[in-house]
Amino acid sequence: MNKVKTVFSIKDLENLSGVKAHTIRIWEQRYDLLKPQRTEHNFRFYNIDSLKKLLNVSYLNQHGLKISKIAEFSDTDIKRTVREIAVSGKIQSYAVNALKLAMINFDQSLFYSIYNNLAEEMTFRTIFYEVVMPIVCESGVLWQTDTITPVHEHFICTHFKQKILINIERIQSLYPRPDTVTYVLFLPDNELHDLGLLFINYELVCNGYHTVYLGESTPINDLARVNSIFDEIVFVSYFTVQPEHDKINNYIEEIDTKLLQDNDNKALLLGRQLQHYDPTRLPEKIEIYQSITDLVKDL
Repeated sequence: MNKVKTVFSIKDLENLSGVKAHTIRIWEQRYDLLKPQRTEHNFRFYNIDSLKKLLNVSYLNQHGLKISKIAEFSDTDIKRTVREIAVSGKIQSYAVNALKLAMINFDQSLFYSIYNNLAEEMTFRTIFYEVVMPIVCESGVLWQTDTITPVHEHFICTHFKQKILINIERIQSLYPRPDTVTYVLFLPDNELHDLGLLFINYELVCNGYHTVYLGESTPINDLARVNSIFDEIVFVSYFTVQPEHDKINNYIEEIDTKLLQDNDNKALLLGRQLQHYDPTRLPEKIEIYQSITDLVKDL
């Protein structure tokens, strides 16, 4: 069972803060900003307080304060200055750092506190693009480098998904079902990463479209059944880890033959697995997008 991580290597600090390990060592030696501890074999390590301080120092440095000046601050001064800058309207990078700590410590209270502060200053859409997406992209790299585990990523993504669902429900409860083309959103077999697809659903609802959200691991044969219910369908799918790269060409051909023939349907696809797809084989009624932003622009 995964426990809260309280001990970090200098590489962990680099991955979490974006500050190079070489720079961290200089800040230690020249300015005494951090005080690493050492194992019995003389390997340096850092505790959670060191990580918090480094994230705050990095935040202040990114907002124009010189390291020599920050080094003169007490820990209390550093925290106070961070709060002042965040309150003055530069809250995004502060929130990203704070939400990283919430993720590492599985700290729901911190998550809700930071999110609620963001919601007072920003629209939900802005929060997603400027805070959620950077964290999600970075968390994938962090667990691949063993800085965090997949359960940390699941923790933060689950909480973000809850916020998307709340906002979708709020819009859908205010308006009756629109008389428009129906968007059917699904993920391929064994694909469980639905955060991006959920947000696309939110954007579609905001733009007045009727959506049917089917979510994770949906067989194509089952999808074919919705053709008998709706006259015009746009299928939307997000390929994060599935289909596997050697199966993606056949999978897209299957979408075309089973869902898009002899009707007015089409499909919109996006996700990193599409880098393995041969674009010369793309069927006429399927479009590929590089990002959520690009897809939303075409709505």
